[in-house]
Amino acid sequence: MSVPDLSVVIPAYNEERRLPPTLARVREYLEAGTLSHEIVVVDDGSRDATSDVARAHGATVVRNDRNRGKGFAARRGMLLARGRRRLMTDADLSTPIEDLPRLMARLDEGCDVAIASRALPGSNVEIHQPAYREAMGRLFNLCVRVLAVPGLHDTQCGFKLFTAEAAEASFAPLQLHGFSFDVEALFVARRRGYRIAEVPVTWRNDEASRVGPLNGFRAFVDLARIRLNGWRGRYG
Repeated sequence: MSVPDLSVVIPAYNEERRLPPTLARVREYLEAGTLSHEIVVVDDGSRDATSDVARAHGATVVRNDRNRGKGFAARRGMLLARGRRRLMTDADLSTPIEDLPRLMARLDEGCDVAIASRALPGSNVEIHQPAYREAMGRLFNLCVRVLAVPGLHDTQCGFKLFTAEAAEASFAPLQLHGFSFDVEALFVARRRGYRIAEVPVTWRNDEASRVGPLNGFRAFVDLARIRLNGWRGRYG
């Protein structure tokens, strides 16, 4: 079986409504280009028709036996993907797939990881989050720069591109199953010497986002867990 140029990995939980337009748009964009590709949807134990609609739109579906968390689903998808480059994106496609070339260009220049950012000059936030979430996000990213990955201004935008080598090395040792897995993967990538580029993109908030205040609080606790795991040598 040939190795595709690109894998698009989408963690999904109860996404039967948002997935169809996302998959249709991703497929249309990729099929108009020259890259061989696969789309992998990891159904994290959904109670709706997420798996069925994903298959109907031509995606390869991997289903977890129960809801294990976005981090668990993303890790599984990135490790099962076969592409030479592996894009992780959210089911709502808040960053449009048309911004993929910006990230691909940074890997072409020699970087191993390229992450979308809402916090750089040139970023275009068309629909903002509620004010309390933006404030919490700025505080969280400040803590991330101090405690985990200095120099990165937005680790939580769900549009990240890895080389196959960097994806496997960064995701295999992950310990966290919740929303802080992005920081953990970048923390591991940085420790292993992979070059990370931050890229300005377009972004639109989806009102149906499930990241609530409780998840936000847990994310701060997870930063301490990442540092502790690093000290204990759990990332190899």
